[in-house]
Amino acid sequence: MKKVKISVIRKEFYPEFADEYLTDGAEVGPCLLLNVGDEFIYDGGAEMPLNFCPWAWIDIYRGVNALSAGASYVPWNKKDGLQILCCTDGIRPVIFKVESLDD
Repeated sequence: MKKVKISVIRKEFYPEFADEYLTDGAEVGPCLLLNVGDEFIYDGGAEMPLNFCPWAWIDIYRGVNALSAGASYVPWNKKDGLQILCCTDGIRPVIFKVESLDD
């Protein structure tokens, strides 16, 4: 299994949805757990990287594990061993660059 680097590349926030659907409205702001530039290393198995968001881990684990096992996403992606994934929070999603590392 290859190691996989998970990098936070963007955080979004949709205040109009927050105001409409969340108890605290737009005051909640974007994700508080992760920040752009955060990096994590996945070593294999099902163990979530330290300080990673548990909800986001559930959302991206399948893609992370597939890259660790050598999955290829060419011709859809320009670079092999790379995926762009996100958590499923529709109001404050976090976008990740997930890339397998050479052995």
